Amino acid sequence: MTAGNSAGDAPAADAGPEELDPALRDDVRLLGELLGRAIASERGGEFIGRIETIRQLAKEVRAGSTSWETLRDYLAALPEDALVDVARAFNQFLNLANIAEQHHQIRLRQRAEEQDLLAGVFQRLQEQGHRPEELAQALAASAVELVLTAHPTEVIRRTLIRKYDAIAHGLGRLEQSSGAEAEATRTALARLVAEAWYSDELREEQPTPQDEAKWGFAVVENSLWQALPRFMGRLDRELEALGAEPLPLSAAPVRFAIWMGGDRDGNPNVTAAVTREVLMLARWMAADLFLRDVESLQSQLSMVRATPEFEALAGGATREPYRAVLRQLRDRLRRTLLWAEALDPTPPADRSSIILDQSELLEPLLACHRSLVACGMASIANGELLDTLRRVACFGVHLVKLDIRQSADRHEDALDAITAHLDIRDEAGNSYGDWDEAARQRFLLAELASRRPLFPAQWPAPEQVAEVLDTCRVVARQPAGAIGQYIISMAAQPSDVLAVLLLLREAGMEQPPPVVPLFETLDDLERAPAVVDALLALDGYRQLAGDHQHVMIGYSDSAKDAGQLAAAWAQYRAQEALVAVAKRHDVRLTLFHGRGGAVGRGGGPAHAAILSQPPGSVGGSLRVTEQGEMIRFKFGLPDLAEQSMALYTGATLEATLLPPPAPTQAWRDVMDRLAALALDGYRSVVRDDPEFVPFFRAVTPEQELGKLALGSRPARRKATADVESLRAIPWVFAWTQIRLMLPAWLGTDAALHGALAADERTLLADMAAQWPFFRMQMDMLEMVMAKTDCELVRWYQRRLLAADRRSLGEALCGRAEGLARDLLTLRGHGQLLQDDPQLRESISVRNTYLDPLHLLQAELLERSRRAERPSAAVERALKVTMAGISSGLRNTG
Repeated sequence: MTAGNSAGDAPAADAGPEELDPALRDDVRLLGELLGRAIASERGGEFIGRIETIRQLAKEVRAGSTSWETLRDYLAALPEDALVDVARAFNQFLNLANIAEQHHQIRLRQRAEEQDLLAGVFQRLQEQGHRPEELAQALAASAVELVLTAHPTEVIRRTLIRKYDAIAHGLGRLEQSSGAEAEATRTALARLVAEAWYSDELREEQPTPQDEAKWGFAVVENSLWQALPRFMGRLDRELEALGAEPLPLSAAPVRFAIWMGGDRDGNPNVTAAVTREVLMLARWMAADLFLRDVESLQSQLSMVRATPEFEALAGGATREPYRAVLRQLRDRLRRTLLWAEALDPTPPADRSSIILDQSELLEPLLACHRSLVACGMASIANGELLDTLRRVACFGVHLVKLDIRQSADRHEDALDAITAHLDIRDEAGNSYGDWDEAARQRFLLAELASRRPLFPAQWPAPEQVAEVLDTCRVVARQPAGAIGQYIISMAAQPSDVLAVLLLLREAGMEQPPPVVPLFETLDDLERAPAVVDALLALDGYRQLAGDHQHVMIGYSDSAKDAGQLAAAWAQYRAQEALVAVAKRHDVRLTLFHGRGGAVGRGGGPAHAAILSQPPGSVGGSLRVTEQGEMIRFKFGLPDLAEQSMALYTGATLEATLLPPPAPTQAWRDVMDRLAALALDGYRSVVRDDPEFVPFFRAVTPEQELGKLALGSRPARRKATADVESLRAIPWVFAWTQIRLMLPAWLGTDAALHGALAADERTLLADMAAQWPFFRMQMDMLEMVMAKTDCELVRWYQRRLLAADRRSLGEALCGRAEGLARDLLTLRGHGQLLQDDPQLRESISVRNTYLDPLHLLQAELLERSRRAERPSAAVERALKVTMAGISSGLRNTG
């Protein structure tokens, strides 16, 4: 995004080092030129000259020919009326660079420069003796569920996301066009980039849970709806190439669920009424999407030949019987749409007038398919009709399953209130909240076995208790398939699960959804196997829950509690032990991985993450969260969504049929020592150093992040200033803003240094080469260290901390720099990301645009905190810098 000699010149983006793929470099340059023109048309050549000066100074700083102070002085001298647009210019370029990289991912697959992952998985499995029909059966039985969560890490407004999607499509069209068509596409791209520049990139108001759910539904409508049948067709083609039958029409190897509107843990904005509304909005969207499909099929299926059975279904119509059947389905869908639009879940008096059950949607479509195939029209049956059948199997009449999440203590409060109200007390006169675990279990199991209701029809329940009970009633009134799981955060005992089962039973639910304990802290993870073992051993529990046990592993809070490496090892050992517990009790186990986008919250490449799980822990089923900006990066475009589905499905199949090796005892011993060192190294700073919290609050924009209208959920669980009350997302978000990335590496530095000092380099290198779990830890650590920049951290310190308060920050920077050196020693490399030059150069290109945002942010933080009432321009520019840094680093939270 460089300036020409006058306002009329066309600015050209510097796409950075020559190591970037030429096609990607050309896309970055084109979008940068178009952005420069849009800015110049509004602000003129003088402003563009400022942007170019800042960009050149940033490049010279990185090259070592200019000092940081020179760049800072230039930024500090900017007039206040230029601050916002300077920040916006660099922010928009980083967003456009993201679009170019997303398009490049699609391009690589289309060029076949990336090996087809599914074909590679099938080949490896066949080489290990798995027959084609065995692979087909495993795929048909596979159950990957991707859960879109409302976690607030997406900083970009939906309005701009739609424009960015259109820009990505434009890049694709441009690549396939020439001459006048190419010129028209460039003109359209220029218009879209200008629209983005002239639009407000920041939300002014906090989104509601309903807004978040609508955003999730929009991902289904605009991307997943197109990607799913394409992905299924790809699976069928791979199986056909192996000589196997295509997947059954009922197969759905990938399904989707959401937390948006159901996750009420620490979010008072998610109420029972909100959940009821979101469930109806999902029904409305499903009816709308299937109505479009059926109307298209009605137009297409004009054939007159049909089986006698189908003609009877069509009411004896011999002329265009398929249209007759689809017309009936269309009319029911239209009435369903009107019913759902009213947001009242009460069915009409004539229940058959609308579609309430998936079979009512599926059976007419299946009948069309069977008749077409029987009459020799399989090619027609396996066109758009098959696509719709695949969508029915995946999305159904509910579109996505809604998970409910609530904290264990809220259920405890409800049971304490009712036992106190009914005067059900122990010998000491205590109600439920003060009972020990054994007493709670006895009471809960007895009530679950009783035929009489526990709760009176009317009783003066406290407000928070009433909300829990109302939520249970909403859940109980939903048809099968609407609710995915009921997740209990901060679960610690078997009684936490029994409590929810009782509350749902009292609400009138005979067949509850899976009730899932979520183990989040280090202590909870270590006790999780014993808790689940005790739960499965309880008389009567299996009759209530069946032979399929779900357990959720929390990555974010365990990493915040113990540091990344200690938490990762605790998660691995917990999963191993849970697999053994399930096997001992002869139940099927599905693990639900609550991963975030950032490494400090369990993030990382999906394929590598799945293959790094303990052997036996996948077992054909997998549930994992996808959130915030990662939803857009993985599923925001149909091509990307198709790739992501292939990654998850291929990795799940491979981990099931060809699990990774179990670690040797020597490797376990090393990991035990590393985890212990890492835990001590992390907690000695975060928990024990009295300077840490004041340092964190002073040097990061943690206090200011609340000004970004990111999500409906508060950033803190409690109104206190300590780290414990801060949620994992803003914890990671804040450290990423200043480029210290502390949650992803603190503690690991001490562990790795200690192991190298103990002459264990060869053993660690063997672990990284042969053990997927350890290799992924090191790969992610190397990526994080490549993004860590202590020069920037020191700059934040100089602007925001007095000289006598910088010792902790300097010590942390010394530890980070030492870790980078130790990583290079371990891997025998001369530079970080030596084996991934594309990522290394992508970071380098982004630094040119990120550095001004960082320095400007530090300057604005200092101004904002110094002023009694900061100006609107300072406050707005500060928010834009936070959004821009988030976009530039891509894995903020």
